[in-house]
Amino acid sequence: MPVLVITGTNTEVGKTVATAAVAAAALAAGRSVAVLKAAQTGVRPDERGDADEVARLAGPVTATELARYPEPLAPGTAARRAGMAPVHPRDVAEAAAKLATEHDLVLVEGAGGLLVRFDPAGGTLADAAALLGAPVLLVASAGLGTLNIAELSARELRRRDVELAGVVIGSWPAEPDLACRCNVTDLTEVTGAPLLGALPEGAGCLAPAAFRATAPDWLAPRLDGTWDAEAFRVRAAAGR
Repeated sequence: MPVLVITGTNTEVGKTVATAAVAAAALAAGRSVAVLKAAQTGVRPDERGDADEVARLAGPVTATELARYPEPLAPGTAARRAGMAPVHPRDVAEAAAKLATEHDLVLVEGAGGLLVRFDPAGGTLADAAALLGAPVLLVASAGLGTLNIAELSARELRRRDVELAGVVIGSWPAEPDLACRCNVTDLTEVTGAPLLGALPEGAGCLAPAAFRATAPDWLAPRLDGTWDAEAFRVRAAAGR
């Protein structure tokens, strides 16, 4: 898959760190990688954005941002309030398609969830994925409340005839509670997609060298990793 679109069930679910892990695993497998941040919000011009963070953790990727808005809001709202031009789904698709001619893998990271609006017409990351014909990776939280949003996201992708490649748990706690342990099974059932990885809590705080060395252990073979979903389910059921 030359382009993979990465979204989350919500904000702060570990989407950027998961993107970095996918990039690191692909680099370790000998693939060239580009990371495209469709719209960066809540970051000043002199601050590092999500694409920069992916590059810091993962290593030598081509990191690109289409637009940056100062307030931490949905991209469409942030653009309007800043008096700046919005990003449209076609802009995202065209940029990703160009990067795909120069790289083995292009990771397109959205802002927030699947249907967060980019422009006044209501364009979303789902629209960009449909234009690209690219699969979507859903990064989900581990605990209570994740199943409803995960299922709604999966249903919306099916409605648009966009492939949901799988689900990655963005932050697996050191001491998972009952909801977390049950969600390991339930996430696959409600989305109809495989579980393709689980990042340990605090993964983004690792030193870059440690992150790169360990990232393949968190992801399934489809994402260039060595992670075993069934073995993880067994450990989760045992509370580990």
